[in-house]
Amino acid sequence: MIRVLLADDEELMRAGLRVMLRTQPDITVVAEAADGAQAVRSTAALAPDVVLMDVRMPVLDGVAATAEITARHPASRVLVLTTFELDEYVFAAVRAGAAGFLLKRSPPETLIEGVRTIASGEGLLGPSVTRRLLAEFARTSPAPPDAAARSRLDRLTDREYEVLLLIARGLSNAEISARLHIGEATTKTHVKRVLAKLDLRDRIQAVVFAFDNALVHPRG
Repeated sequence: MIRVLLADDEELMRAGLRVMLRTQPDITVVAEAADGAQAVRSTAALAPDVVLMDVRMPVLDGVAATAEITARHPASRVLVLTTFELDEYVFAAVRAGAAGFLLKRSPPETLIEGVRTIASGEGLLGPSVTRRLLAEFARTSPAPPDAAARSRLDRLTDREYEVLLLIARGLSNAEISARLHIGEATTKTHVKRVLAKLDLRDRIQAVVFAFDNALVHPRG
């Protein structure tokens, strides 16, 4: 059973999410929070598998709440819900450790599958969103890898480095397999090894790591 915490300051939004998720036999809503501080407290008390996190909330916003939850309770993974793809809070939430994000207007089946994806340990960040993130990160003029990052990168084989770059461009396992002409099971193994060797939690962190260290750029 996937245990979910709903964090949104709009009661109507929480009610809609609650009703939708409770139609699924493998998902249960264990608690709700009307602000970020309450979300942090409830996560500490209940250890949900997934926190559905709104970004714009009173007391403590979703970005700050995400940072606290991912730092203190890494087993509880945060799926950010936002109104706009280019919301500035989305970029901050990714850096804060969110495992993925979805638009609030997403179809119910997309959100439900997103919860399952996040609960399984995968990140949720599509190619179009990845391109927007790269464009946003470009404004920071990332520097080449420092000694610590280079030491981590040196752990990778040439093929694993290729896979890291393709993850950073938002490619799915199937797309990576097609690009490199390898089986999908092999790709999954490479992805797991990349994350383990770089001490990264998921694909979202891999995107941030690659761009922060100037391994990829918005234009190729």
